[in-house]
Amino acid sequence: MVEKWDITIPELTGSETRRAYLCLPDYYDDAPDRHYPVLYMFDGHNVFFDSDATYGKSWGMKEFMEEHRVPLIIAAVECNHSPDHGRLKEYSPYAFRDPQLGQIPGWGRITMEWLIHKFKPEIDSMVRTIPDREHTFIAGSSMGGLMSLYALLEYNRYFSKAAALSPSLWVDPDKLSDLIRHARIHPNTTLYMDYGSKELHNHSNMIHSFGKMVSLLMERQIFTNCRIVPDGEHCEASWERQIPFFMKTLMYGQS
Repeated sequence: MVEKWDITIPELTGSETRRAYLCLPDYYDDAPDRHYPVLYMFDGHNVFFDSDATYGKSWGMKEFMEEHRVPLIIAAVECNHSPDHGRLKEYSPYAFRDPQLGQIPGWGRITMEWLIHKFKPEIDSMVRTIPDREHTFIAGSSMGGLMSLYALLEYNRYFSKAAALSPSLWVDPDKLSDLIRHARIHPNTTLYMDYGSKELHNHSNMIHSFGKMVSLLMERQIFTNCRIVPDGEHCEASWERQIPFFMKTLMYGQS
């Protein structure tokens, strides 16, 4: 079952509301003493319902969770839809300039500080979570994939596992590489990361960048499950097909 409600993020958009989503196991009420890990996801409007999705197609996470009876809570928040590159601003850890987009400020740290210190405590108080690092995960695609990778590295004391699908590694690969080299990484940090074969041409040298990031992650002894997805594209329908792969990684070892 998925609950929806409106929230504000004053640090980013003042009193403007956006939608939050909470997906509980269907059997949540049947075991009142049971607590669950939590997966936080970016672009919440694209996660559960086609009717809410930007392009009319969601990831279908609700159906997957129900069919497979995954013992996990998912909490997700809608992105900033401002035509002034609101999503890019909130989902970029670094300021960057793009020939087509212009100058984009990096508000990713503000986004993460809100998620960790405001949204996560709210979720932990609303439902029966296991709030420790070992049972707290994060996931997203595209810019949300970049943010998931950034969160796992920069906020590793809060997140033990992440799934970064088609991450926007092109934003600032030098700063990202530096973060991988110097982040304080706790034991048993795990990452699922993929990229679609049909989207590799969208940015120059992506296969090189992807391989370089994977090598750096493995050098830091991060448990890394990485794939080039055959016929994978940059869209929700393709990311939906990767759910079994990244969920197995996130839930590995969970009872």
